[in-house]
Amino acid sequence: MAVPGGPLYLTTRVIQGRWFMVYACFLILSAAGATYIFSIYSPVLKSSLHYNQQTLNTLSFFKDLGANVGIVSGLINEVAPPFVVLLLGAAMNLFGYLMIYLAIISRITKPPVWQMCLFICIGANSQTFANTGALVTCVKNFPESRGIVLGLLKCFVGLSGAILTQLYPAFYGDDSKSLVLLIAWLPAAISIFFVYTIRIMKPPRGSETVKTRPFYYFLYLTVALSGYLLVFIVLEKVTNFSRAEYIANGAVVIFLLFLPVVVVINEELNILKKQSNQLEQSETKPPTPVIVTTVNESSNTSVETSLEDKLPKKTALATITKMFRPPARGEDYTILQALFSIDMIVLFFSTICGVGGTLTAIDNLGQIGQSLGYPSKSISTFVSLVSIWNAMGRLAAGFLSEIFLKKYNFSRPLMLTLVLLLACAGHLLIAFGVPNSLYIASVIIGFCFGAQWPLLFAIISEVFGLKYYSTLYNLGGIASPVGSYILNVRVAGRLYDREAARQNKTAVTGDVNDSTCIGVKCFQLSFLIITAATVMGAMVSLLLVVRTRNFYKGDIYAKFRETTAELALAPPQNGEKNFAGGRGRIDGVEEVVFLDTVEGRIEKDGIVDGSN
Repeated sequence: MAVPGGPLYLTTRVIQGRWFMVYACFLILSAAGATYIFSIYSPVLKSSLHYNQQTLNTLSFFKDLGANVGIVSGLINEVAPPFVVLLLGAAMNLFGYLMIYLAIISRITKPPVWQMCLFICIGANSQTFANTGALVTCVKNFPESRGIVLGLLKCFVGLSGAILTQLYPAFYGDDSKSLVLLIAWLPAAISIFFVYTIRIMKPPRGSETVKTRPFYYFLYLTVALSGYLLVFIVLEKVTNFSRAEYIANGAVVIFLLFLPVVVVINEELNILKKQSNQLEQSETKPPTPVIVTTVNESSNTSVETSLEDKLPKKTALATITKMFRPPARGEDYTILQALFSIDMIVLFFSTICGVGGTLTAIDNLGQIGQSLGYPSKSISTFVSLVSIWNAMGRLAAGFLSEIFLKKYNFSRPLMLTLVLLLACAGHLLIAFGVPNSLYIASVIIGFCFGAQWPLLFAIISEVFGLKYYSTLYNLGGIASPVGSYILNVRVAGRLYDREAARQNKTAVTGDVNDSTCIGVKCFQLSFLIITAATVMGAMVSLLLVVRTRNFYKGDIYAKFRETTAELALAPPQNGEKNFAGGRGRIDGVEEVVFLDTVEGRIEKDGIVDGSN
């Protein structure tokens, strides 16, 4: 048996604590970025399986489809505990990418294209299971710090691609085939290792309130990790590193990933110290009576029955009407109530415009740089660094929106509007081809793309409640592929090909092999349209600002504090802090008096037994 204060007791306490659960979520999401590094292993797919560019683009489409359609994982998480979602995600990740790896190294017969599309879709869809199982659970455990939680966790998702690209040379050297093997086993192994750590936890009792201080320590360590990755990526573009140096780099990355454990242990030690002080104080002070008044159920049975008899029976029409009639903002919406609410439609449209535009810029950054005449090394650098700015945008939006909301009642929809307007500056720099401005444009666009995600998911959780957050979270993410298809495929792709055809006269000669476009005009009209769409999205999001202004002026987290307060007064469960007291009855109303003590046991008949 673990002795309180001993190493085994402390280890058990740390592993079972809510802060270790947060750290486990960090690690799971830091390895969930296989979809972000498709461009690294796609050449080996093309060469090993003899695919043309059209087939490769088809695989990329199914990869994006799997990564963004997470409704299944959301629905499963509504009815099953998080460990089921994580185990399913681990199995899908291992199966999907392992089959791709076996096909690349010719251990299995070359699969038909449709099978490869299925494999990569299953593997990419596992990312939604990791996001749902870890991120949604973490938000539910820290509802009063959801902006900070979302910012940190989405930051690790953004960094995951850079982390994996730094680890695979350390493990396997310069072998792109083995990168596919790494993304097959590593995310699955991490999810399985922490499968029982990720769980819904009860709010802390009494004075054991959850503080935000550890989150700021996590922030500093995450910024340090991002800074290190930023420096190494820059050096990697100008220096040729040896295998030993890549191994050393991988060791540093792993060390930085494990460093937050120090914060976890320190926080658990502080909690233990605080509980020890409370124990000493309770031994010297008399117990404090806490009166809880409960209504006698037997005396009210007849009243409830008579009321039910007088109420009219619900008709089918009334039931359907109630199904689509939304509750007050902040209460728990059903999935249908949220889907058909004006707030969700406005938010979805704004996200299509904002995320769709920034994602179009990120996906075409290489071609934009080429058309504007940037050197290939410069193009490679800012394409690599956009993931870092993406992560920084997620961090900044999560923390700043939480601080502004709590201090100044500054609503998150208003911050989302400002982010969309800032993104317009990056789009205009690309549209007019300002000399040497692509570096600044990539920073702005990467930052704004990342900043939109924690704001979107925090707004969904605040306006529509947490009861069905698993499903609503994944429904909100569908805006990304919708926006990308409209603005990237239908607008930017078509206009680029039209300008390339005009320059190379392919419309006349039929020469479709040379479709490269050079000059400002290649993307000018596209990004003017994207800018207009983003401005429209910002204006529409202002409608959400107006609709939710009274909601955000109030205390949107009050009900979570009330739940914690009720839990502090509730009779304890086994192994928790207990109460002692007595019982009385006045006119059918029962008064239970609990005396706050450290040890004690309440019998079912209300008689106090102070023994262990």
